[in-house]
Amino acid sequence: MLDLNELDEDWEDPDEEKEGESTAEPVERMRITTGKKQEPLRIDKFLMNLVEGATRNKIQQALDEGHIIVNGKTVKANYKVKPLDEIVVYETRKSELSEVIPEQLPLDIVYEDDDVMIINKKAGMVVHPGCGNYSGTLVNGLAWYLQQENIDTENLQRVGLVHRIDKDTSGLVVIAKNERAMSDLAAQFKKHTVYRRYIALVWGDVENEEGTITGNVGRNLRFRKIMDVFPDGDYGKHAVTHYKVLERFNYVTLLELRLETGRTHQIRVHMKHKGHPLFNDATYGGDHIVKGTVFNKYKQFVDNCFKILPRHALHAKELGFTHPATRQWIQFDSQLPSDMQEVVDKWRVYTNGMTKQLREQLNGG
Repeated sequence: MLDLNELDEDWEDPDEEKEGESTAEPVERMRITTGKKQEPLRIDKFLMNLVEGATRNKIQQALDEGHIIVNGKTVKANYKVKPLDEIVVYETRKSELSEVIPEQLPLDIVYEDDDVMIINKKAGMVVHPGCGNYSGTLVNGLAWYLQQENIDTENLQRVGLVHRIDKDTSGLVVIAKNERAMSDLAAQFKKHTVYRRYIALVWGDVENEEGTITGNVGRNLRFRKIMDVFPDGDYGKHAVTHYKVLERFNYVTLLELRLETGRTHQIRVHMKHKGHPLFNDATYGGDHIVKGTVFNKYKQFVDNCFKILPRHALHAKELGFTHPATRQWIQFDSQLPSDMQEVVDKWRVYTNGMTKQLREQLNGG
């Protein structure tokens, strides 16, 4: 039976990984081609007659979230089906986790009090248990840690996580230790008052010193596991990313990115949309040479960088918010992890070498 209530949650998250490790992937559940003599009928009513147990509200929610596609496009609930329409219905299949298994895992705790924790998550650690990732996640480690403080972890899946970041994104994550803190912090994320500053290495020489990227972010209409940018008001959710150039390395640029909204893969998909995918981002086209020369030495240099940094170059460096109990603003900073710092240093040396060589050529050396 298709359960259209089991749809992706709208997490307010800066660049959340909604792949197998944390949230279920939309998968094709039903494909229908209407008959040649199909009478005009609202699509929500049409599907209610075909989907067992589906209510009109569930179908309308699925339509709003882009989980029902007609002839390759999203439609509204008042769309009237026509003869030979191809309708595809997607659903998410979430793992039925009855409990989180506590595991003693290394956690880099930056700050902790009675209400919140700030953790500097290492790259490669999944935040939340999910399909294929039932252990070794940040939540598993939190469950063990909080049990040592005699804190009830029964509702950890709902209460502890205020937001999530990608498996391969490193950096700061805030954890609520009680329901009051969870409610307050969730409201701050929803109002976009939480300060989030990221550092990213992207392909290409970014044109302006600073700027703003605006474009709705939603699931790609063909490949549902990735996100895409759509015109405002067309599809997806409003998303705004501010950027500033920190350093240029000819073929790649080091950026500071500040999030005004928090959408799935927002930074990664916005940068790809601007023609500057993140360095070594396999999902969004950054895991090959995007800019540069055809020389073998350059290819070898990039390959070496990929080996040092076998993930996309993104770090959640700063996080600030109003403390849910004291009402004072608190802000935290973190260092770039060693893999990302080493690659940045290598690009700096490489660029300086190119500049020196060019200078010598111009001077006839």
